[in-house]
Amino acid sequence: MEIVVGGNKRARRSYGFDEVALVPGPLVVDPRDVDVSWELGGRRFEIPILASALDAAVNPALAVAMSKLGGLAVLNLDGVQARYEDAEAVLARIAEALQDGVIGLIQKLYEEPVKPELVARRVREIKEGGGVAAVSAAPHSAERAARAAVEAGADFFFVQSTVGSVRFHSTHIEAFPVAEFCRNAPIPVIVGNTVGYQATLELMEAGAAGVLVGVGPGHICTSRKVLGIGVPQITATADCAAARDEYHARTGRYVPVITDGGLRVGGDIAKAIAAGADAVMLGSTIAAAREAPAPGYSWGMAAPSADLPRGTRIKVGVSGTLREILFGPAHRDDGTMNLVGALKLSMGSLGAKNVREMQQAEMMVAPSLPTEGKSLQRSQGVG
Repeated sequence: MEIVVGGNKRARRSYGFDEVALVPGPLVVDPRDVDVSWELGGRRFEIPILASALDAAVNPALAVAMSKLGGLAVLNLDGVQARYEDAEAVLARIAEALQDGVIGLIQKLYEEPVKPELVARRVREIKEGGGVAAVSAAPHSAERAARAAVEAGADFFFVQSTVGSVRFHSTHIEAFPVAEFCRNAPIPVIVGNTVGYQATLELMEAGAAGVLVGVGPGHICTSRKVLGIGVPQITATADCAAARDEYHARTGRYVPVITDGGLRVGGDIAKAIAAGADAVMLGSTIAAAREAPAPGYSWGMAAPSADLPRGTRIKVGVSGTLREILFGPAHRDDGTMNLVGALKLSMGSLGAKNVREMQQAEMMVAPSLPTEGKSLQRSQGVG
């Protein structure tokens, strides 16, 4: 729906997680019969959840734990794990710092150069622990990081930037060769982040094995505030999923889209998949696991930027173990635990036996829960 903002300027209406609801149909499926597995780069994963490449969320030990639980965790090769021998001590300094001045501290700590030998060591630690080694780097450091990571046995390589695109113009630096990088890489390359149909289509045409969806929606990302850019995740996911479906129909190659950022509870995961996602990427939710490398805190990948930080540190607390967050038992009623169980129950309630069927679920624009009086009912112990 197009809206006239004023004069000749028009805007398109978009939707976030809190603005839509999923509609049950005539069929209900036992959650135990729901298959939530998905495929990325020829490998099948039991659960459609990835841990984001945040220093506060993923270290080699958590990546191994995530793999053993059927998911995938992505290690940040631009982060402290690739800069410091004792990365855990650096993470503790950031977690323990006073809020006033913490961004300055993060910037200073991230001035230490990335060391290829540490990149290789972290990948080997994941592989030796029995995990799937997925790693991430920004375009400017991707080629150097990929050489060390691939040689050490990495399974997936993520190229992530604030806005990912095949097209890039600069009079100062060369564009990152997305198609060439994907073509020459011996492992699947996932590229992000994007929010639009055309950009997603072009990344798939360039050879991306997966596309990350999300600009500015995360709780630790301030891009929408600092830069004014971003698209609410339901609309962004649906637009990118449309590009995936068109590309698949035309070429026969299915490239999954992964909703990255802004997901808080189990219902958001269900809505993301109903909007067209094949999987979701969680950051702060994973950082709240007992096994996470930073004690109860999380901060954005763009927080260390020397000239324009676009992330902040937030306190996420400790919700439970990684297993409890993903599979329960849940000790809270806010939808932040037993995420896989919530997804299966949602899918079963909608009559979806698998992720592809869930992508066809009916969705409606709905008022927020407080608007419907749910907050009042809860305070009175009703429903």
